[in-house]
Amino acid sequence: MNFQQLRSVREAARRGFNLTEVAEALHTSQPGISRQIRELEDELGVEIFVRSGKRLTGLTPAGERVLPWVERLLLDAENLHRAGEDFRHGEVGMLSIAATHSQARYALPSAVHEFCNGHPNVQLQMHQGSAAQIARMLLEGVADIGIATHTLEDQPELVALPCYRWTHVVIVPQGHALLEGPLTLDRLAEFPVITYDAGVTGRGSIDDAFARAGLKPQVVLSAMDADVIKTYVALGLGVGIIAAIAFDEERDTGLRSVDARHLFQVNTTTVALRRGALLRSYAYEFIQTFAPHLAPDVVRQAQAAPVGTPSAPL
Repeated sequence: MNFQQLRSVREAARRGFNLTEVAEALHTSQPGISRQIRELEDELGVEIFVRSGKRLTGLTPAGERVLPWVERLLLDAENLHRAGEDFRHGEVGMLSIAATHSQARYALPSAVHEFCNGHPNVQLQMHQGSAAQIARMLLEGVADIGIATHTLEDQPELVALPCYRWTHVVIVPQGHALLEGPLTLDRLAEFPVITYDAGVTGRGSIDDAFARAGLKPQVVLSAMDADVIKTYVALGLGVGIIAAIAFDEERDTGLRSVDARHLFQVNTTTVALRRGALLRSYAYEFIQTFAPHLAPDVVRQAQAAPVGTPSAPL
């Protein structure tokens, strides 16, 4: 039994049993992947995968039992490697963070600036994507830390801890009719709407609020980037709905914001990590820099806790 065999099994399960994708992910050949899997099956005396000809189509009952142990062995090996790096290299290394655009653009800069000043020998690598993409980056080991508002807490392999709460605002050009009188969903639905893509920055809570009111907003444009939304609002294409943190009166001249916390539910941004994974000590320090209530011991305890354990309170 060797780690290449274990990685081949894990990646085959993660990538929908597509050996071409597995070979690309592990930088080897498809026949090599097949051989590694067969050798492990021969050693264990059971078939891990269901096959149709030469194709893998699913996990056998034995495979369902074996896969968690494969995941655990590989995770323990990664933890051992990181523990060694911590003792050998201390404050030297790389930290990979995956975040949504809004978090990377508006919430993270001050924490990144403070961390980089205090850890000059740590190279930061920033990835951006949707919450679903961030979850995948965490599970595949591309990112050490994930920061997003939705989806991360729904993954049993991840532990998601609340960082801070935020609300939406409606943005309009100066002199717009929505600046007069109370802001309601009925009034908002009278105008073309520009807001986030589905699955990004609280878009779900926006859609839910309109649906509960029996209204269907006329969304004329959607984007991942609040700056893009603001650009088209300024051009008069519609009214915008964005995270409050993304609006700055001094920078966003020509636009006005209207508090919409009474219309849409309060959102919670979470920091997520792989359950059971050991990170370098500076990774835990970064988390505390971003969310001071998430001390290293709190995060480590959450990572070690069984699935279903309540998260640390915000």
